[in-house]
Amino acid sequence: MPVINQTIEEFLRLAFTIPVLDVRSPGEYNHAHFPGAISFPIFTDDERKEIGTTYKQQSRERAIKTGLAYFGVNMVNMVEQAEEISSKNGGSKDLLVHCWRGGMRSSAVAWLLSLYGFDITLLTGGYKAFRNWALQQFGQEYKLNVLGGYTGSGKTYVLHELQKQGKPVIDLEGLANHKGSAFGAIDMPAQPSQEMFENLLAVKLNEQKEHSTGEAIWVEDESQRIGRVNIPIGFWNQQRSSPLFFLNIEFEKRLQHIIFGYANGDKEQLANSITRIEKKLGGLETKNALTFLMENDFTACFNILLQYYDKLYTKGLHSRENLNDLLQTIPFYDVQPAAIALQLRALTESKIPAR
Repeated sequence: MPVINQTIEEFLRLAFTIPVLDVRSPGEYNHAHFPGAISFPIFTDDERKEIGTTYKQQSRERAIKTGLAYFGVNMVNMVEQAEEISSKNGGSKDLLVHCWRGGMRSSAVAWLLSLYGFDITLLTGGYKAFRNWALQQFGQEYKLNVLGGYTGSGKTYVLHELQKQGKPVIDLEGLANHKGSAFGAIDMPAQPSQEMFENLLAVKLNEQKEHSTGEAIWVEDESQRIGRVNIPIGFWNQQRSSPLFFLNIEFEKRLQHIIFGYANGDKEQLANSITRIEKKLGGLETKNALTFLMENDFTACFNILLQYYDKLYTKGLHSRENLNDLLQTIPFYDVQPAAIALQLRALTESKIPAR
């Protein structure tokens, strides 16, 4: 079967329904990859290193022969892996393939699988072309609605409710595997690399742009840094200049919500998180919070912490330019994500001014 080459735009469209095989080494894949791609390495990390060294120290021809020796013994295994992937996709013979720059690695795998009977589409320019495309997404303009509110307001849950109700949403904390505070890594998977976070965000932005009908995308009000990853500055600046819908929920209700979420967490992790903010929280408050935690007095412990985060959020809120033009405050009695989502929809769809 003939191998087809496609640009990144068409490759992205096809990737919604066709499996993507990343034939780079496991190390390259694990650092960052096309979201949803399957690791399908033609060489191990050590083999790739040896081939590269041979290329530099001996010759291109010698490096190719070294690569062919490793490729040859793995051909049957690669075909069988492709068959397994195909069976999980309804038996379709369509597969998308890419390597780093669209060079010999992807061409070799495409030749093998095409020879066996698969319909192969190659990404022109490889992963490098995808990365260039991804970075370009953060300079584009997006229509955004930013959901704000003090810690414990249930903002992430509100976003999920808006998504259930058919609204375009990007959960930045979900992409980052972090809840956005010193406690944000507790009970969360490992964070992606910065590059992988950017890849995930770029694809999500493209999906929303392609499938929305001009509606604003809902995102949560975040500081630029979420754990160990940063929101790309171009997109973050757009967040800071977009309409901000601030959930004004009373302190005690938010405190109850926080306690419910963290009281059953690992005490050692909680204590380590408190210790990490000691310089900003202050020595006495840190000592008191840790003491209350060890005594299982979660109300007193998180009372201290919530006051600290309220002050921190207020400082970030008022650092915005033109805050008065952007801010709409939505008073709500309790943390009730479904009801809040409905009120936000009514507010934004009818253009009724918030109180």
